[in-house]
Amino acid sequence: MGVHPPGLCDSGLPPAAPVYTEAMNKVLPDAAAAVAMIPDGARVLVGGFGLCGIPENLIEALRDRGTRSLTLISNNAGVDGFGLGLLLENRQVRKMIATYVGENREFERQLLEGELEVELVPQGTFAERIRAGGAGIAGFYTPTAYGTLAAEHKEVRELDGRHYVFERPLQGDFALIKAWRGDRLGNLVYRRTARNFNPVMATAAATTIAEVEQLVEPGEIDPDHVITPGIFVKHVVQGVRYEKRIERRTIRGAA
Repeated sequence: MGVHPPGLCDSGLPPAAPVYTEAMNKVLPDAAAAVAMIPDGARVLVGGFGLCGIPENLIEALRDRGTRSLTLISNNAGVDGFGLGLLLENRQVRKMIATYVGENREFERQLLEGELEVELVPQGTFAERIRAGGAGIAGFYTPTAYGTLAAEHKEVRELDGRHYVFERPLQGDFALIKAWRGDRLGNLVYRRTARNFNPVMATAAATTIAEVEQLVEPGEIDPDHVITPGIFVKHVVQGVRYEKRIERRTIRGAA
């Protein structure tokens, strides 16, 4: 077979220019407009790992709106005074599904005093349950957590001489995610470790709202660089004034 010259598609003709209309624009005016659609009692996936790659603007807007009785699905619960810690301090969270709950004294207090329902999930299982939710998979078997409290009341099967725990998928009514760049059609690019849980969460919610640092026009992102296609994203918000805090800063001492 011959090789087409650069810029030609398989037909041998130049690729057609993308068609974009304002009706396809998914950008909302601000974070407040985005979270206004989240009702009390909603089940919300929130991207980030620790404080890395969290949708700061959307979390703050949700705090300001005061939406209550939320079930939050996130790797962890932020820290005191920042990230999801803001929602905990404002008593907006009914249940937390997470893998790690350190760094947050208010979270610990609410848990120990019975004010907050908590479901702890091993981190790999957590990621796979979200992936299964986005892929339409009804569940899967994993050896992780067998014989521990995390496996109580769950189906266990022995396969090839090893015990496996059946895990159900995790899905949400909404997903609040953070990306580095995004266009008006919802195509997203993440930056390094800030990628973390954001792409998989984008697929596992009925409505995904993406907060982006850089908002660009359709066509400005190389298709080969798109990590989350716009088909998974319902709304896009331009983020502002990022703090990007670090949970624990460790530096090398003087030699």
